[in-house]
Amino acid sequence: MKNNKSILASLIITAGVTLFGTSGFAQSGTEAKTSTFIRPFHIEVSEGAIKDLRQRILATRWPDKETVSDQSQGVKLEKFQKLVAYWGQEYDWRKAEAKLNALPQFITTIDGLDIQFVHIRSKHPNAMPLIITHGWPGSIFELLKIVGPLTDPTAFGGKAEDAFDLVLPSMPGYGFSGKPTATGWDADHIARAWDVLMKRLGYKRYVSQGGDWGSVVADKMAFQKPEGLLGIHVNMPATVPAEIAKALKNGEPAPEGLSGEEQKAFKSLNHLYTKGGGYAGMMVTRPQTLGYGLSDSPAGLAAFFYDKMNEWTYSGGDAEKSLTRDEILDDISLYWLTNTAVSSAQLYWENNANNFNAVDISIPAAITVFPGEIYQAPKSWAGRAYKNLIYFNEVKKGGHFASWEEPQLFAEELRAAFKSLR
Repeated sequence: MKNNKSILASLIITAGVTLFGTSGFAQSGTEAKTSTFIRPFHIEVSEGAIKDLRQRILATRWPDKETVSDQSQGVKLEKFQKLVAYWGQEYDWRKAEAKLNALPQFITTIDGLDIQFVHIRSKHPNAMPLIITHGWPGSIFELLKIVGPLTDPTAFGGKAEDAFDLVLPSMPGYGFSGKPTATGWDADHIARAWDVLMKRLGYKRYVSQGGDWGSVVADKMAFQKPEGLLGIHVNMPATVPAEIAKALKNGEPAPEGLSGEEQKAFKSLNHLYTKGGGYAGMMVTRPQTLGYGLSDSPAGLAAFFYDKMNEWTYSGGDAEKSLTRDEILDDISLYWLTNTAVSSAQLYWENNANNFNAVDISIPAAITVFPGEIYQAPKSWAGRAYKNLIYFNEVKKGGHFASWEEPQLFAEELRAAFKSLR
């Protein structure tokens, strides 16, 4: 690795992944865990780890073919085998690694845990500081395509006054951030840590955005109301009223008097709870048990993630119509090479709550509803949960991984959502 900036501050070898952090001086392990320093960060996965991944892929023992013609039993064998064959024979992790290393990456320690993040300052003056949180089974890879449109809007159809400074952290237990060794790193804790991070970077006023777990973290930040948080934007809002949540939980029919949009939302949520939520049930109750298989079999890990990508992209059940094969494998490879199947799943166990049930948030909030999201939040529900709803828009394309699937549209939505808070 080429690095002429300074001396090596820390070297961590985990599962064949070498993480280099540099600063102006060396730190002991204790000092690193208690310091507030921000160290530049570089990724270099060992050739041994990549070779091991390929060998494991080639040694996959395949199950029998599904007995149905659709995906009701899960990922279809024939299509999935083609993806895994490409992963083992043609896919190049080095290109994914280069995407991350092309951006300014850093690491800092908050509450004893290393947090890795990307920080891009816009060239435009008075850019609005924005922290964006990814979700599961996503990562900061799902945010890379919005870096240009948000930090350099004049090059992507926007105006200089639309510019943002971006902070893109990997959640604890995800990517190259540290893995919690004790309980307590739930969404509330992450929300507090993100405020520490933004203020450590020198931002006194900022906004927060998220989808999936990122929406939960943004909601928690809004509820905590840290000084300087101007508002939030979410694309998986928590709007389900108590009476609707009760009916869904008890397996009851939709209450009478719902509008067409509300009935549609009820139907989508009922499908998730009865047909599509098994993945979450396993992580909420037994993340460690699940993790043995996901940590030992690349194909097993890929199938677990690919299932949700197929279902949650705006693609009619074929994720490769919304994302390229390499993009999908960049994300899955990141989880494999950092061995974060268990540590990422532990967030579900920590949270153990329904993330769609209505919040009670009073600070300025904005919502974009994407047609391929798990459910399309009706504005009637959104206004009850987000009391100061400054922006609400339903767009025509994009799914759960909105920033990844439709980066230009996503950027335009954020510009519009936060315009009144500048």
